[in-house]
Amino acid sequence: MQGTVDGFSYGLVTPLVAYLMACLGGALGLRCTTRAMLVAHSWRPGWLALGAAAIGSGIWTMHFVAMMGFTVHGAPIHYDKPLTYASLGVAILMVGVGIFIVGYKGASGTALFTGGTLTGLGIASMHYLGMASLELNGQLEYNTLTVGFSVVIAMAAATAALWAAGQVRGLVWSVGASLVMGLAVTGMHYTGMAAMSVHLHSGAPVTGDSPAALLAPMLIGPLAFLCLAGVVVLFDPLMVMGGPDWTPVEHKPGVPAHAPVPRAGRRPAVRPGRRDLRLEHRTAQNR
Repeated sequence: MQGTVDGFSYGLVTPLVAYLMACLGGALGLRCTTRAMLVAHSWRPGWLALGAAAIGSGIWTMHFVAMMGFTVHGAPIHYDKPLTYASLGVAILMVGVGIFIVGYKGASGTALFTGGTLTGLGIASMHYLGMASLELNGQLEYNTLTVGFSVVIAMAAATAALWAAGQVRGLVWSVGASLVMGLAVTGMHYTGMAAMSVHLHSGAPVTGDSPAALLAPMLIGPLAFLCLAGVVVLFDPLMVMGGPDWTPVEHKPGVPAHAPVPRAGRRPAVRPGRRDLRLEHRTAQNR
């Protein structure tokens, strides 16, 4: 028996909140990635890891906020908690790989394509692994073409986001990029949901807890992390403004160091001329 699927049981509330969660995670992740490109190499891994965790938590929270509005008439839904949290780990890990590639190789060329592809695959993997955590008296079926289209959307969104992070611009630029990224990630989610149909087994029960009651406790941890990451951004002026307060000097062979700036009140040293050098040479001989 074909099940009747409703992805908007709360109207536009869940799509809008899900979109805001994707934008929040994207904005925090992009600012952290931008920050990582402005500091010394010893601090870079920490900022990149924080950015990956923010984006991964944001898209995971977006997915399951949207799933609060997902119901199948006549079949209550449950979630496998280990598999649900595994989807969060996959999202953070795959996004982290893409961010680290761009953070160290730059947001252009092969590095951007590779990082965007891996990050997009991470977003798609999170979505479909999260869908695999659904437990109901039925079977989920997918349209292959629509699934492939949703994966392409995820890769395009991830590549655009990483490119925006590599531009090292101000807060307004990152907010605009995060709004576009949130729209693309949310669109990818609902495209993937449109690819799904449910075939119910006979004798399916008709009562059970609401999806919101099941998912709300699992969302507390990621939401708390996003709030903490937001505090870090708000209290770091460099993260907010996007301009470097100092430029790290990388000591590489063949790269001359910057000339020292003379202090105020002191005359710069004057190199001796040829005549002075000759006098010094004669004095040394007479001695």
